[in-house]
Amino acid sequence: MSNVGEDAWGDFWAQQDGQGQGGCLPDGWSGIEALQRAKWQDWCAALPQQARVLDLATGDGRVLGWLAAKRPDLSLVGIDLAPELPTPPQGCETIGGIGMEKLPFDAGSFDAVVSQFGFEYGNTAEVSQEVGRVLRPDGTVALMTHRMDGPILAHNRDRRMQIGWIFDRKDLFTVAHAALAHRVEGQAYVPPLVMQAVQEGAQRFGANSAAWEISEAIRRTLLLGAGVTGQQVASTLETLAGRARNEIGRINSLEQACRTTADGEGFRSAIQSGGLVETRSTPLSESGAADPFADFRELTLQS
Repeated sequence: MSNVGEDAWGDFWAQQDGQGQGGCLPDGWSGIEALQRAKWQDWCAALPQQARVLDLATGDGRVLGWLAAKRPDLSLVGIDLAPELPTPPQGCETIGGIGMEKLPFDAGSFDAVVSQFGFEYGNTAEVSQEVGRVLRPDGTVALMTHRMDGPILAHNRDRRMQIGWIFDRKDLFTVAHAALAHRVEGQAYVPPLVMQAVQEGAQRFGANSAAWEISEAIRRTLLLGAGVTGQQVASTLETLAGRARNEIGRINSLEQACRTTADGEGFRSAIQSGGLVETRSTPLSESGAADPFADFRELTLQS
């Protein structure tokens, strides 16, 4: 995801390894992931036998795994800007540290190029040109893209606000570091302000909210006792703070990606610069949901 720091997305995917969860999706939205999987598997049914498919901004290789489950004959490769990626699904190859704007593949290498919540994070004109270059003349492109008005952005904006509450309203990491001066080796000390933040985070934002998660992580870190030095506690607090800041960066990039797709004229112009034309766009909604969470776009090379 080319306009995002590598650390933010590398850290994000490292935490996803083996979890089998929906990435940027909120807990409990398994219906969205099921719909994503069904859409990709329905789409790939028409691909030619042994087609070679490239997944842009592959992340944990989720889409590759769905395609492989439906079409084990496909040759599946994914790239991502994050230097460290989770173990790819069986039979798939993923390569980290690769930006979408400069693909390390020969012209006409792929029968299809796909991306789920990735294409719109890059420089879309440059990515389109690279897609047009590596795609075979009769190839196809499928993109699942974010929406500005969708529930995924709303959920992540809420998380960003809660993380800001930790840093700006409570200044909780500063409070935690200051508490180390009162620590006796082998005996933990948790200041009342941290305990209050844990309770307030759960009450105001929910028991599984970012506000509660981070407050509780700080509390547990400060409770580390025998055999753990103050320096080690401070280092752990810095790691927690770094991850929280990385999540803010990730959400900022998500919001910018949504702005990119919301600019319909600009987005069409960008894909056309690569010789691509959108042939179909389908809004995707979870059953019973009022607002679509994504658009599924199908593109081809202009003849």
